[in-house]
Amino acid sequence: MIKKILSANIVTLVLLLSACGGGSRTSSHIDGADTIHFEYASNIKVLKNKDFTQVELRNPWDTLKTLQTYILVNKNKPVTNNLPKGTVLKTPLRRSVVYSSVHCALLDELDAIESISGVCDLEYINHNRIKELCDNGHIADCGSSMNPDIEKIIDLNADAVLLSPFENSGGYGRIESIGIPIIECADYMETSPLGRAEWIKFYGMLIGKEKEADSLFNKIEEQYQTLKAKTQNVKYRPTVISELKYSSAWYVPGGQSTMARLINDAGANYIFSYTKGSGSIPLSFETVLDKGQKADFWLIKYNQKTDKTYSELENDYSPYKNFDAWKNKRIFGCNTSYVNYYEETPFHPESLLRDLIIVFHPELMNNETTKYFTPIGN
Repeated sequence: MIKKILSANIVTLVLLLSACGGGSRTSSHIDGADTIHFEYASNIKVLKNKDFTQVELRNPWDTLKTLQTYILVNKNKPVTNNLPKGTVLKTPLRRSVVYSSVHCALLDELDAIESISGVCDLEYINHNRIKELCDNGHIADCGSSMNPDIEKIIDLNADAVLLSPFENSGGYGRIESIGIPIIECADYMETSPLGRAEWIKFYGMLIGKEKEADSLFNKIEEQYQTLKAKTQNVKYRPTVISELKYSSAWYVPGGQSTMARLINDAGANYIFSYTKGSGSIPLSFETVLDKGQKADFWLIKYNQKTDKTYSELENDYSPYKNFDAWKNKRIFGCNTSYVNYYEETPFHPESLLRDLIIVFHPELMNNETTKYFTPIGN
């Protein structure tokens, strides 16, 4: 079950293959290069030269090291002989293999879905256009991201593979040995919602949609800041817990995660804001109960054919009934089997922020309806 949830998140709650080739490479100075300013993202730096663009990704698990360095060159122009060290990417990408549903959705939004030639984990992709293009053969199903069909990827003549890196994964297997550049999409390790969304600029550079990506991010930023301002002076800040127990652990968003920041910006207090890290943290049920028993709200995400109910949760694990959010009927659920949570919210935090403000402070939003989270039934 956990594997399924991690796959859906690549995203999603979130995905874990460790950075290969991160090593201890250091940044190199480029004379005459212009720095592309990133206001919110902390793990990416872009230097633009007249002949190439250098993109440095900081290792989010060891911030003194570099995760990856990419050298973007225009595929329609001669390549200079004086390129700095790094993985050369000939842009714009036209035949990429994408492991993550969220990045598929972003490429579609940037009107570059034709740049996707293959996907992994198709069963977890809740995107109608991608499924349709796979059905008619325009996009290849390359199998599981844990064990992709290498021969099929080679046959596609892919110009890059986009995947999400994870700490201590041991590398990416055979995909590393076939000579196709691997783009490590570490956006999910940013510690602010707008920081993750700002990676849109990088993906725009990869597909020749830089202006469109900048424009999209500017709109997202403006809407997010407008919504955030609504909650700055609220007198009542409810407390919040999230997720459910799986097997022996309860995975909660870390205190430095984008979800923790979103809850704060929505005018609420996240119970586990004191924890470190921007990924998911496994806790025992007893710890969650001790810290979160009195929480006002409880947010859950799940993937199944029918919406969860209180009676189903009781059947799943009866101690859930000890939480005040259960007793007061303040559990809000998001069924990702039909709600595009993982496809939309990573790069549209303003949409999720709007949802959370409606849940926590409906009076600020004129009792508008939510898009992702709704009260679960009895």
